[in-house]
Amino acid sequence: MSERISALTPKPIIQKQVMANFPKRPRDSHKGLFGTVAVIGGAHGMIGAPLMAARAALKLGAGCVHVGLLAENAPGVDLLQPELMLHSATAALQLPDVNVFAVGCGMGHDMAAQKILYDALHSKASLVLDADALNILALRPDLHTLLIAHEAACVLTPHPGEAAHLLACGTKEIQADRVAAVTQLARQLRCSVVLKGADSLCATRDGRLFVNTTGNPGMSSAGMGDVLTGMIAAFIAQGLTADNALLLAVHLHGAAGDALSGQQATIGMTATEVTEWARWLFNQWRLNGKS
Repeated sequence: MSERISALTPKPIIQKQVMANFPKRPRDSHKGLFGTVAVIGGAHGMIGAPLMAARAALKLGAGCVHVGLLAENAPGVDLLQPELMLHSATAALQLPDVNVFAVGCGMGHDMAAQKILYDALHSKASLVLDADALNILALRPDLHTLLIAHEAACVLTPHPGEAAHLLACGTKEIQADRVAAVTQLARQLRCSVVLKGADSLCATRDGRLFVNTTGNPGMSSAGMGDVLTGMIAAFIAQGLTADNALLLAVHLHGAAGDALSGQQATIGMTATEVTEWARWLFNQWRLNGKS
C-alpha cells in the first residue's frame, strides 16, 4: 500500500442510524416495488455459494431474486428455496429490469468467469462484487477502468487476502493498517468497500469511514460472506443507497450472529442459520422503529 492514512478514526455503526433511511412499505405493496436481484457465480463444486447469497437476498426483502450459475451440472430449481429463479450465468446477465447484480460467489476465475464480470461491468445495474469477482479484478487491472466508469453504485466486500491481491501487497500489510487499506480501495476504485474481519471497516463512496462492532468468532465458517453479499444486494434493491445498504447489512449480519450465539450456538454456527436470524432480527428492528 502506498497511502498511510491510519490517523483517520472510524465512527461506530449505530443501529438506529442505519435503520433510519430504510423505506416504509405501503399497504398496497407488490414485489415490483422491492427490486430484482440476480446473483451470479457457482462454478462446478461451488453452487452452494450463490444459492446462499440468493436466499439471503430473498429473505431480507428483495422482491424477485434470480440465480445465474456457471456449472454445467447446475440444478433447475433450488428445492430448499423454490422461490428463486435459476438460470445459466449468461442468461441471468441478459435478464431485463435487474436492479442489482451480485457477482463472484463461488465463480472461479477462468475465462468464462472473467467474461461474466466484464459483461456485468457493462450493465446499468448496481453491483455487489465479492470473492472471485475481486480476485479477477486483481488479475485484470484493465477492468478497473470499467469499474471506475460504472455509473451505478458498486460495493466491494473483500476479506484481507482479497484486499491484499487488489492492492498488490501482503495480507500482513493489510492487517497492520486496515484503515489505510479500506480507504485506499474506496478511493482508487470509487466504490463502497467493507474490509471484512473482526471489527469490519466500511469506507463509503463519499469518503466516510465506519467500524462495525457486532459479530463473534462463531461466524468464522463457510458461507458467511455469501450471506452478507446477498443482504447488501437486497437492501440496494429496496431503495437504499449503496453506502446505507452496506452499513445496514454489515451491522445486521454481525448482530444476527450475536443473537444466534447468545441463544443457540457459537461453535458450529452456519451461514444458513445467520440468514434466518438476520430476517427475524431485522423485522424486530423495523417493528421497534415502526418503519
